[in-house]
Amino acid sequence: MAALSDAKRLVIKIGSALLVDRTTGALREDWLKSLAEDVAWLKGMGKDIIMVSSGSIALGRGVLSLGNKDLPLDQSQAAAAVGQIRLAGAYEDALKPHGITTAQVLVTLEDSSNRRRYLNSRATLAQLLSLGVLPIVNENDTVATDEIRYGDNDRLAAQIALTTGADQLILLSDVDGFYSGNPQKDPSAKRFDTVTDITPEIEAMAGEGTSGLSKGGMITKLWAAKTATSGGCAMAITEGSTLNPLKALENGANATWFTAKGTPQLARKSWISSMKPQGQITVDQGAETALQKGKSLLPAGISGVTGDFERGDPVEILAQDGRKLGQGLTAYTSLEAQAIKGKHSSDFEAILGYPARSVIIHRDDMAL
Repeated sequence: MAALSDAKRLVIKIGSALLVDRTTGALREDWLKSLAEDVAWLKGMGKDIIMVSSGSIALGRGVLSLGNKDLPLDQSQAAAAVGQIRLAGAYEDALKPHGITTAQVLVTLEDSSNRRRYLNSRATLAQLLSLGVLPIVNENDTVATDEIRYGDNDRLAAQIALTTGADQLILLSDVDGFYSGNPQKDPSAKRFDTVTDITPEIEAMAGEGTSGLSKGGMITKLWAAKTATSGGCAMAITEGSTLNPLKALENGANATWFTAKGTPQLARKSWISSMKPQGQITVDQGAETALQKGKSLLPAGISGVTGDFERGDPVEILAQDGRKLGQGLTAYTSLEAQAIKGKHSSDFEAILGYPARSVIIHRDDMAL
């Protein structure tokens, strides 16, 4: 089984039922403080942490006295608007004593399905992590409709894990792992310690959750596991309601670990290699040498641009003699790339009319 101490970057998903008392609708402050202690412990070991947290609608329900009934869309959005500011404040209050700066990141499904918005989200999260900030991600329930929703934060957490190249995803849940059946209804149900392959038989065992505050069940957790593991990210389902749940997991608490397929870096490069290129970028000898040393591609090293592509599209990287060196996702459109090829970053604003990125293909977005 995996250990949290082995990970470099973790995404931790927190369900509504852990954060919010079902009876009163109030925040479970002691539990949140203990979670903050765990996060500080992990960050103290040099880990990057991203949290995907439910709870805004649940908190808003309590403030607005809406109870646990199903809410129409407009009331859900109102509850989210009321609860989101309280949720962000609660995390800030819990983590600030540990010297941890937090950031609120609200997303919808469109932010991952639209290539430009996906790249913007990825760049923002990467910048926050590089500055030592802890991003707290949630679905933007105040504006999301059914057509642009993830629908549950298990799916969102898996997508964030892929977006950020995390090597572990931890689902803090109201169950202590994946079972062969619903343990509340079937006393003979067995918990799996490790799942290496999500087979049709495993999928058939999935049942729905029992929490009245959360939308996700075991089916959505399996979907998250398939998404995460295919991208090189291991995933764990563990009971989260105990105090200091992450330290408990590290110390051997019950959990089910889903084994990653390779590493996030290899999975991403394989994905980039498999895409149909929309154009070609030819580089000079100096840039070819830099790429072989693991550097990003700068516009100064570009000698030619062909094709019609948008930001985020895959393009072939060619040597001067036409050899294909690799493929990558471009940070510029073909028109922009033509305008700045051979130029240095100090010239970009004057040429394009706005401040621009210094690289045209980042090394993390490149497969050679």
